[in-house]
Amino acid sequence: MKAAVVTTADAVPEYLDFPDPEVGEGEQIVDLVASAIHPVVRAKASGKHYSSTGDFPLVPGVDAVARTADGTLVYTGDVEEPWGTFAERMAVTLALPLPDGADPVAVAAGVNPGMSSWMPLTIHADEHGTPDTVMILGVTGAAGGLAVQNALALGVRRVIGVGRGMDDLKRVAGLGAEIVEIIGNKGVDAAVIGAALDGNAPDLVLDFLWGGVAEAAFEALAEIPGAQATNYVEIGSAAGEQAAVPASLLRSRPFRLSGSGIGSFDMRRYVVQVAAYVQLIADGKVKVDAHAYPLSRASEAWTAPAGPRPVLIAD
Repeated sequence: MKAAVVTTADAVPEYLDFPDPEVGEGEQIVDLVASAIHPVVRAKASGKHYSSTGDFPLVPGVDAVARTADGTLVYTGDVEEPWGTFAERMAVTLALPLPDGADPVAVAAGVNPGMSSWMPLTIHADEHGTPDTVMILGVTGAAGGLAVQNALALGVRRVIGVGRGMDDLKRVAGLGAEIVEIIGNKGVDAAVIGAALDGNAPDLVLDFLWGGVAEAAFEALAEIPGAQATNYVEIGSAAGEQAAVPASLLRSRPFRLSGSGIGSFDMRRYVVQVAAYVQLIADGKVKVDAHAYPLSRASEAWTAPAGPRPVLIAD
């Protein structure tokens, strides 16, 4: 079969022949419809992600919209390496039917980045009720923009978005977020975040940055008096892999720190929420910015400049 193949660490995928997938117990062969180039796909293909095996050659891709033998469109993923979803065919166990009218490209582009915030948002809503205020660090990225839409779709009253680049922040403000600009090369000062919070701790923080930005947020939160509980969820580490958590923050207020990633979820809950999120996309309640490329142009899609999320579609 044809596939986008990475032959060495950090290589650009090439459109090559690759062995057909082996079908294990409980699996079925499905045909590619659409699969997106997410940051996690790039990280795994480089061999640097925590889940990477470091074995090459491999087919990248973590999730996809595919077509079953009877013609049903399904959302799928979790393909066993060295196979991935950037291939004409894949062997899968997960096969969630798409709602009628769902755009396969939007679903392929939106589920991975959208679920990173949808899971902690819905967990918080189930355990503590819908949060009143959510702060999003790294709001100008694709996942951050979806996080704004996800929060508002769930009924969150106030969304504070922290990010870099005033033009991008204005775009996010158009989605309904109050914006805070990261200043300088080392991140945002705690006073800037504190001023935005205005003495009221957020119920939930969704952090796509970590590093120094997280440390500034910790400092700002530690200065807010009262017993208002904050759940802080680490999702990405674009600003650094390490962040120091002040002891005073942990002792002075109800504060819970956790992570959002595929290894941190109850997979039964995850599958239920994926179905709900696909429906959200199908209903147009969240908008996904994507650009489709044929699978044969995988190299071009991989090296495309920043912009709409690249999605590989069947030739």
